[in-house]
Amino acid sequence: MNSRKKILIVDDESINLEFFDLMLSKLGFIVEKAGDGVEALEKVKSFVPDLIILDNIMPRLSGWEVTRTLKSDPQYRQIPIIMFSAMDDVKDKVEGFELGVDDYITKPYNFSVVLARIRAVLRGRELWGQIIARESRLSLAEDLNADIKNNVTVFLSSIDELDGVIAGFSGGSLDGSSLPNFIALLREKTALVRKNIAELDARIEHTMTEWETLKKKEIGLQALEDNMRRPPDSELKQL
Repeated sequence: MNSRKKILIVDDESINLEFFDLMLSKLGFIVEKAGDGVEALEKVKSFVPDLIILDNIMPRLSGWEVTRTLKSDPQYRQIPIIMFSAMDDVKDKVEGFELGVDDYITKPYNFSVVLARIRAVLRGRELWGQIIARESRLSLAEDLNADIKNNVTVFLSSIDELDGVIAGFSGGSLDGSSLPNFIALLREKTALVRKNIAELDARIEHTMTEWETLKKKEIGLQALEDNMRRPPDSELKQL
């Protein structure tokens, strides 16, 4: 991966926390732990993980309650969640998915399967992020195109007004007494054109800055697939 992903493990059983901390850290992830739902919400604010692995049955706050709280907060609602549960009830899983859980794993689990799902969820979120970035760039381009069209209309109107001013003083009617008025009107119209050009130039510069910022966040889709699709078995052999 291009950068080390941060994973928050939330479980009230310390043996599970230590196991995932050890295994995922060896695989290059940055791991933080929480022993219950309340602590999890605190760690989310300070750690801001790329993924949360969340046990459902916990003291103080359940996994569902933690999920409901995070998904109702615009600042954290996009963080993907994989939920663990000892229950294999379809109704429970449906409820979890409806709350916004990205994946659901029933205990007991196989770590290679968990790792594959972690990578699948992270890959999906990365792909979604790329779509959002590209859509943002497209929106910027459309807005800029609309601004240019509007400014072109204003420019043409200003040119028409300049032509009108010139025509008003044509035919030999321009003399010493009318010359100052002519010059004043000419300056007024040219100043308006310059103002419109300056505003459009600033708008273009601002849009290009935003465009480049978004572009830096994008990576090629093939590179994304190559980085995220690492066979779990080959990684596990390195442990």
